[in-house]
Amino acid sequence: MATADELASRLNRRLRMEDEVGYESSPEQHRRRELSPGIRVFNPHTEFKEFTRKQIKEMEKMFRQFDAGKDGFIDLMELKLMMEKLGAPQTHIGLKNMIKEVDEDFDGKLSFREFLLIFRKAAAGELQEDSGLHALARLSEIDVSIEGVKGAKSFFEAKVHAINHGSRFEQEIKAEQEEKKRQAEEKEQRKAAFKELQSAFKP
Repeated sequence: MATADELASRLNRRLRMEDEVGYESSPEQHRRRELSPGIRVFNPHTEFKEFTRKQIKEMEKMFRQFDAGKDGFIDLMELKLMMEKLGAPQTHIGLKNMIKEVDEDFDGKLSFREFLLIFRKAAAGELQEDSGLHALARLSEIDVSIEGVKGAKSFFEAKVHAINHGSRFEQEIKAEQEEKKRQAEEKEQRKAAFKELQSAFKP
């Protein structure tokens, strides 16, 4: 008979495998998860369904760009540099307040999940216009306008939106696959044309 600890460990392993498609965590975060078996791997696509794959990819790219320490977090100094680069420098207190507004685990820095919360709040109109987070979302050039989410007047409208989102997600994956296929075909055509050209010059 398996002990409660063994069962928890097995369940955690299964959850980790299911969610491994999520945001690539740093070695430090992997180590922390090993030490804390109750933590589940974060998957931005399942938790932030209001954003498209493209939007999440853009946010991830921006997050990685400013995560200078490559530890999977944006700390106070990295946030300071980010805001300066975006052209909206903040005071020390302003930066601390920015982190505080989305810092769910109170560690004084932004994880990728907390970074996505900024854009969720911006899209829902929950950020004060004069706040640093509002400036970050506005100046980031990531379009987070969400159609129909706030306007869902009833459970049924929300349900329809969820179904539409699912099919949009599939369409995006399909479009990505088709684009890759097209690029591969073009590469093959270029190779064939080059070989033809080479053989034309052979004596």
